[in-house]
Amino acid sequence: MRGKGAVGAVCLMCLLPAALLTGCRGQSGAPVGDARPTPATTGGYGAEFLAVGECSSFGATSFTEVPCASERAAAKVVARYDGAATDGPLCPATTDFVLHIGAQAAISPGYACMRDLEPPHPGDPGGGGGPRTIPGDCVYTSGAGEVRETRCDGSAEHRPQYRITETVAVVPPVCWTLAVS
Repeated sequence: MRGKGAVGAVCLMCLLPAALLTGCRGQSGAPVGDARPTPATTGGYGAEFLAVGECSSFGATSFTEVPCASERAAAKVVARYDGAATDGPLCPATTDFVLHIGAQAAISPGYACMRDLEPPHPGDPGGGGGPRTIPGDCVYTSGAGEVRETRCDGSAEHRPQYRITETVAVVPPVCWTLAVS
């Protein structure tokens, strides 16, 4: 038993720096990870396109603004910022996805932090997704020096190997502290 524990500790010590490097923010403050930009199109509903509290539909290739009471409503804006996501503030921790809004007619470019109207919420701790990795999330090693987020309950394709227990501020990057699941 003692030999196996030592091997596990050595493996963890090898993987931990890789996980920390992958879990760090770049100098721009943008999270490093696999958050994918999602295009938005105008829907013509509110005075400001996708203002905080407004809703969007899910489309095959784009999203449109719809009344939140609509049967087409799928997600709600929890925060909205002008400019590029790499230059602006982070979305709230439990954001499910980020909707990138391109400049169109009277719409300034920006991004909307979105929360699905119904569960599951990939942005919740342990939910297996979202644009941010936060305490309570789980990750697995996906390659040399890389980790990816996965559902903590083990229901995703990849089983969790580590749980994020806290974030640690290190100037300039912000990194995660991991615990073995």
